[in-house]
Amino acid sequence: MQEFAAAFAVFIALHSIPAIPALRSRIIGIVGRPVYFVIYSIASTAALVWVFHAALIVDYIPLWDFQPWQAIATFVLAPLGTFLVIAGLLSDNPLSISLARGSTPGAVVSITRHPVLWGFFLWAIGHMIVNGDLRSLLLFGGFALFAIASVPMAEKRARRRLGAGWATVAASTSNVPLLGVLTGTVRPGFDKRLGVAALVTAALTTWLLVAGHSYLFGADPFFLLG
Repeated sequence: MQEFAAAFAVFIALHSIPAIPALRSRIIGIVGRPVYFVIYSIASTAALVWVFHAALIVDYIPLWDFQPWQAIATFVLAPLGTFLVIAGLLSDNPLSISLARGSTPGAVVSITRHPVLWGFFLWAIGHMIVNGDLRSLLLFGGFALFAIASVPMAEKRARRRLGAGWATVAASTSNVPLLGVLTGTVRPGFDKRLGVAALVTAALTTWLLVAGHSYLFGADPFFLLG
């Protein structure tokens, strides 16, 4: 349990760096943007692997019994969350986390202005529901809590960064996924990067269902439906 706590603390610390503009800018100023992204990507991946490894060695303690509806929830929430993460990273989005650097929001913001955070939350919740044990609750529940707690901080940073332009940009989107579309205040949008994200998600989900999930984690998703 101590190793898991340490691993998760490192994971949170690393992912807090982009939320501190002064620290991030200082590091980029020292090593340069390309080197920063390479080092940060390697360190983040290593921390994530450590978190999963530490969780797997925690004693298995069941908390709730499995129900078929839990598998259905996972089959819906996990791919949806994956799509939002991929679409959010690929799309221009000055309102939130993105690998693209454009100043005009892409179509993904018609779903939510924080697709990466909400996607990570949905993915984690989907996995937490279907795994009714303590280590899964700590692992996926921790991810879900971290993601949802980051949303108001992302809102605050976007307001400060955009200043007077915040109201105009934010009016074309909503925080909660699809809330703006459902209430009629936001028009649905679609662009090439959303299409690419959908194709990548479909390919990745198919691979995980057919063999990838069993190979990586030793668990066959289709076994849950049996």
